[in-house]
Amino acid sequence: MNFALLDQASQAQASQQASVWQMVGTIAIWVVVIAVFYFLFMRPQKKKQQQEEELRNSIEIGDDITTIGGIVGKVVAVREDDDTFILETASDKTKMRFKKWAISSVDTPGKQPKPKEKENKRSKKDKSEDKKELPEEKSTESSEN
Repeated sequence: MNFALLDQASQAQASQQASVWQMVGTIAIWVVVIAVFYFLFMRPQKKKQQQEEELRNSIEIGDDITTIGGIVGKVVAVREDDDTFILETASDKTKMRFKKWAISSVDTPGKQPKPKEKENKRSKKDKSEDKKELPEEKSTESSEN
């Protein structure tokens, strides 16, 4: 009879340990899900918001910009106290006042964000083919004339 009690006690202890490990496994899965959610959705959104904020705070007089409403013009004044700027549009020098959050993009060539390197890089083979094509085109043009 003592063996039966010991066997039942050991089974109860084993089931408690198993339930603890199940709970730890469940918590670990949720931690992983939350971490993936953060790195896939929240972090990139925060980076994008920071970049947009930097863009809006870096506008200067003379920058060409486009508003979120599609109005294109040149910045003629920036007011830091109320976060607004004055935009001059068209040839008749129409001036409008906007909030900085209304900036969609800065179209000034020096202020353009740099494109990703992967998109601009071409393979060495493509570049060498372009170099080979240029002299051939020149030689065919000169022979036609």
